Amino acid sequence: MLLLEYDGTGFAGLQVQAQGERTVQGALEAALARIPGTHPKVTAAGRTDAGVHALAMPVHYDTADAIPIEKVPQALNALLPPDVRVLEAEEVAPDWHARHSARWRQYWYRVLNRSQPTALERWRVWWMPQPFDFSALAEAARLLEGEHDFGSFANREKRSTVRELYQVRVEAGGGELHLHFIGNGFVRGQVRSMVGTLVEVGLGKREPESISELLENPDRGKAGPTAPPQGLYFVAAGYSPWDE
Repeated sequence: MLLLEYDGTGFAGLQVQAQGERTVQGALEAALARIPGTHPKVTAAGRTDAGVHALAMPVHYDTADAIPIEKVPQALNALLPPDVRVLEAEEVAPDWHARHSARWRQYWYRVLNRSQPTALERWRVWWMPQPFDFSALAEAARLLEGEHDFGSFANREKRSTVRELYQVRVEAGGGELHLHFIGNGFVRGQVRSMVGTLVEVGLGKREPESISELLENPDRGKAGPTAPPQGLYFVAAGYSPWDE
């Protein structure tokens, strides 16, 4: 198992793409292919779209290489491009699976809330110059917690859209709005759609109670827009039950 940190700006997402676009998986598998004994097929705990970042994305692969486990991060980082880094490596059981074994996943979204845009962090945050009604936004966020049908926030999702959010937390400080989401899983596009909808609440474009209606009667057309990718970070995945 590897923990990956990556800057998603220059990638067309995590997963390998049909047209050969540059992806995180592709970069990692190319590096692994240069190490004798590896089977460079990588499976990740989750998926991230183009422009989305990761602080600690678990992945797994099979290998019979001779590199000591403590040397694996250094060996791979010497072969990887600078926008992907291996933070940790750990031997895991043969039946351990980065995606199927995960019990929860955590995402973080950053909104820069100031009058002027940023030069230094334009690929790291969503800039919003308008003032927010923080209390209304926080009230709406709490309504997302629990098990619900999140179809209102799903984009082109073919699986069931029922998921459970264990925690939705909103913080403000230092000129930024931070939104934290922890759940047993997320449907395609869910976090960015929830952020776009919560921002509409914060801007007074919809009432906090509208979140309940979206959960009770799923309709993607009635939810808010999809927030841009650059403010989203995959934070972590956990392999034991969620415990606050």
